[in-house]
Amino acid sequence: MRGFSLFPAVSKFNFVGVRLYAFLLTGTLFALTAVSLSLQGLALGIDFRGGILLEVAGKQAFDLGDLRAKLGGLGVGEVELQDLGTLDRLLIRVEKQDGGDEAQLAASNKVKELLGPGVEYRRVETVGPKVSTELFNQGLLAAAVAVLAIAGYVAFRFEWQFGIAAMVATLHDVVTTVGLFSLFGIEFNLTSIAAILTIAGYSVNDTVVVFDRIRENLRKFKTMGLAELINLSVNETIARTVVTSSTTMLATLALLFFGGPVLAGFSLAMAWGIIIGTYSTVYVASSLMLYLPSVRQSVAPGGPRAEQATTRS
Repeated sequence: MRGFSLFPAVSKFNFVGVRLYAFLLTGTLFALTAVSLSLQGLALGIDFRGGILLEVAGKQAFDLGDLRAKLGGLGVGEVELQDLGTLDRLLIRVEKQDGGDEAQLAASNKVKELLGPGVEYRRVETVGPKVSTELFNQGLLAAAVAVLAIAGYVAFRFEWQFGIAAMVATLHDVVTTVGLFSLFGIEFNLTSIAAILTIAGYSVNDTVVVFDRIRENLRKFKTMGLAELINLSVNETIARTVVTSSTTMLATLALLFFGGPVLAGFSLAMAWGIIIGTYSTVYVASSLMLYLPSVRQSVAPGGPRAEQATTRS
């Protein structure tokens, strides 16, 4: 008995044929990102703006929803709560106050008064602008190193042409995700950096699957045109790509709708990353191979080996 399948055994979508429209969409996304970053920048969170950090431990679990509402009414600006594995241990971040050290101390005391007695303060720190700037720069450096490392891995695993295509596709996903944060004013913090790094890894996983099939077909169909071969390879892997993306999206949507405000930015970035990563694998990374030196030039009709064979004959 044949099992149910959402996709035909052999699909024949012309992905390469619409590459110019895909490149136009990519260019539009890059332009929107550039304009948004230049006009309004990023809505940096406490991690990157500086502020007050308190690590507290209670005798019983904290009610995060109730505590978040009470802290929000203190008039100390933005407050973030993060549990440290258990609900009786929390990390509380309060945005940097206008004024000097006295203003920071006053805000810290307000939080302590609200929490009341019976709470252990394991850490109370003020994160200054220098430290927050260093965190921001290191986060950007981590993203840049990740993109380069992915390109290096793919180039080593396949050929340098594949590495270039993977780097462009991964950079495409990272830049457009940053643009999403800027365009919609979503808070950009260390969790956002984690989301970007996760998206980069997820995207390259899909890309490597398609590239592996392209390489396999290059060995199998030595005379097939490159555009036709790329279409064949993407069609052969599209079912796997869509199913993987869909199941990952289900988990991400659960986090988005039920994970609370702390995970909202991370979940939204991941949802966008799954969509844009799938798009870049199918339309950007694969189609770019047409504009790079052929990976099978030596065995193509009219290539060096063909010319040598003609000369000898």
